[in-house]
Amino acid sequence: MDLTSLAIFRAVALEQSVTRAAQNLQRAQSNVTTRIQQLEQELDACLFLRAGKRMLLTEQGRAFLAYAEQLLALADEARQALHPQQPAGALRLGSMESSAATRLPAPLAGFHRSHPQVDLQVHTGTSQALLAGVLERRLDCALIASPGRLEDGRWTSEALDEGLQGEALFREELLLLLPTDHPPVTSPADVQPRTLAGFALGCSYRQLGEAWLRQSGAPLRVQEVGSYHAILACVAAGACVGVVPRVLLELQRQPPALRQLPLAEVDTLLVWRRGYRAPAFLAWQERLRAAT
Repeated sequence: MDLTSLAIFRAVALEQSVTRAAQNLQRAQSNVTTRIQQLEQELDACLFLRAGKRMLLTEQGRAFLAYAEQLLALADEARQALHPQQPAGALRLGSMESSAATRLPAPLAGFHRSHPQVDLQVHTGTSQALLAGVLERRLDCALIASPGRLEDGRWTSEALDEGLQGEALFREELLLLLPTDHPPVTSPADVQPRTLAGFALGCSYRQLGEAWLRQSGAPLRVQEVGSYHAILACVAAGACVGVVPRVLLELQRQPPALRQLPLAEVDTLLVWRRGYRAPAFLAWQERLRAAT
């Protein structure tokens, strides 16, 4: 169960294909197949279900993938620790969609110019999914909305999991967007569309919007979408309301003429595993601090 075999297993699991994994790893397809077979024999477990050309993880395979991620991450962290003055290796960044669009482009470009030897990998998702990724060592750090709850119209932050550390870097003003011709709103009861366009469960901004709208006691439906452009389109069509950071709306070249209602201010945190101090991460943390 050497690191090379683990890396090959992870590549096949992520790509669900021996062919694509071999291409990404620049290995012969036969070599990848042999390595997987040897790993299954060594573990005495079936890691994949062969469905045509697709390679789907079995229940045992999914369990083993979590351990493989941790082992590979620890190995990379150990290599970096031996050269603390030379940020290098892989740095797997997680980010909310909104932060990736508005907060990351300039810091990422500057970091790449200063540390071209670091392999930056950016993944987006909901805050809860990103937190899980950091805890499970699939991500090294992530930008998330501060965990919390809505109390008296204010977002009250809650503590992170015991194994995580966090640092507030940005503060976002969240807006409730309503159709252009919507009457003025002074309370949740005044909101007429009873459908909220938002991301999947685990999105803190959706959670805040739901909590605020449900204060009226009226039924609420959530329409899940995959992008902020889709949220804006749903609201512009008059069928939904949506929660969007003001900074993202200002990024639009021609923002739609929608009615805006300030909801709350929420901190964006950089989170990482307690004790994680890889040189590449420390350099990235300093770059983000400078960007604030």
